[in-house]
Amino acid sequence: MKYVVILGDGMAGYPLPDRDHKTCMQLARTPFWDALAKKSVVGLMRTVPTGFAPGSDVANLSVLGYDPVRSYTGRSPLEAASIGIPLRDTDVTLRCNLVTLSEDEPFAAKTMLDYSAGEISTAEAKELIEALKAQFDRPPFRLYAGISYRHCLVEDGGRTGRTLTPPHDITGKPIAPYLPAGEGSAPLLAMMERSCAILKDHPVNQRRRAAGKHPANAVWFWGEGTKPALTPFETLYHKKGGVISAVDLVKGIGVLTGLTVIPVEGATGNWDTNFAGKAAACADALLSGLDLVYVHMEAPDECGHHGDTEKKIYSIEQVNGVAETVFTRLKAAGEPFAMLICPDHPTPIALKTHTADPVPFLLYRSDEERSNGAQSYDEEQAAKTGLSVPRACEMMAAFLR
Repeated sequence: MKYVVILGDGMAGYPLPDRDHKTCMQLARTPFWDALAKKSVVGLMRTVPTGFAPGSDVANLSVLGYDPVRSYTGRSPLEAASIGIPLRDTDVTLRCNLVTLSEDEPFAAKTMLDYSAGEISTAEAKELIEALKAQFDRPPFRLYAGISYRHCLVEDGGRTGRTLTPPHDITGKPIAPYLPAGEGSAPLLAMMERSCAILKDHPVNQRRRAAGKHPANAVWFWGEGTKPALTPFETLYHKKGGVISAVDLVKGIGVLTGLTVIPVEGATGNWDTNFAGKAAACADALLSGLDLVYVHMEAPDECGHHGDTEKKIYSIEQVNGVAETVFTRLKAAGEPFAMLICPDHPTPIALKTHTADPVPFLLYRSDEERSNGAQSYDEEQAAKTGLSVPRACEMMAAFLR
């Protein structure tokens, strides 16, 4: 038996008043999984436990079968694992975004224009991080380059408990109410302010402005955490698994849980990612010996953060296509399999950030096709079935039964 999880990050959302009160999942053309819903179990599951912020870290841990209440120690240490940062028990890690702030005001009066600095390329970001490292790499801090706008700061002997706001939550807002606060926040605030002077006229940003792109003119720290200890997936569930993703967070979860991280050329973490390559890599891995593959696609979430309805709809349609390709390959091979399709959390267009609402899921088994009444796969149909899973971390055990 083979198992595949198709996860469209943030693809759930709220009805759009200007689009006949339909969600992006309802507006997307998804004939494959709408037909599949009629011979699958469809319902809602809660991926974010009460008391947790609705982040992809907590939600993806839940879908993979790890209880965040027991296993979650912060977002950034998961990303650090993907980058290959060696962590000590005394380290505190923080996500470091390259962002675009307004440029004419004093630092505290600036506005968050773009949490991703225009989806800056990894090559450009590396140059900027090197310039920052020359100034920031002093005890107790070490700065590490990641992918695109996503990087990592490590503080030796630090403490958690500071108030740090995700930059994607404050797009278009003045930053003053959201600057780091609490004990130990002063050095972070000082580095954020200094980054503006270091990055403003850097050649990378001069070229970006000349090309009409957002400059990466500041850093923003958030998502602090400490070194986690996650039980290997194979130890918990007795299955050999792999993970496919373009983002450090999910790859880091894979590293820490002993899943094989499967690379896909052209995987960008956005709507222009190599969807076909992810589908092929998933099917190849399953047919070559892995028991389970977790295919994570960030694109719907990124489009939701940017409020881009059309690209979010397009991305959902591509996720549907990935599911269809993997389904077809496994069917043709005569391999019995189960497929779980779901988001990790909603990212409604109107809010441009995550919510903790339950997400729609579809569970199909090739050896046990059955329906619980859904006529398509979307938020409304999932709610109508009346099936509710209050703890998504318990779904994996049921999926692998």
